[in-house]
Amino acid sequence: MSASARGRAEAAPDRTQASLGELLGNVTRDVSTLVRQEVQLAKAEVRQEMRAAGQAAGMVGGAALAGFMTLLFLSFALWWALANVMDQGWAALIVAGIWAVIGAALFTVARGRLRRVKPGLPRTTETVRQVPGAFTHHRNAERNDGDSRSR
Repeated sequence: MSASARGRAEAAPDRTQASLGELLGNVTRDVSTLVRQEVQLAKAEVRQEMRAAGQAAGMVGGAALAGFMTLLFLSFALWWALANVMDQGWAALIVAGIWAVIGAALFTVARGRLRRVKPGLPRTTETVRQVPGAFTHHRNAERNDGDSRSR
């Protein structure tokens, strides 16, 4: 065996001789590192997704503006077309009435859907409530096992 290989073998800790405290310390450090890395990964993913969502929201906003402008000019065209067969004031009232009916129908549908929306996060709340129970159930099971072993 070469001197460098012997030096590496001596420097490497012998895990079979490690104390329980050292092993628990290693496990705690490894779990801490894993959790830290997972949080960093989650942050990076959220940033990337938020950037993409922001760009998509900007495009939806642009599409909404284009749709609004289209409806506005179609309304003007309808108004002027009706003005060819009747007074301009009556034509404007007819176009406004059509938009009032459309607005009322959309409001009624939206109000019905909003009434069905439940505030909060019921599934998440339920699972969060179960987490402490899982820890206490596990801890109580260990205590009961320990009590039965000592008898």
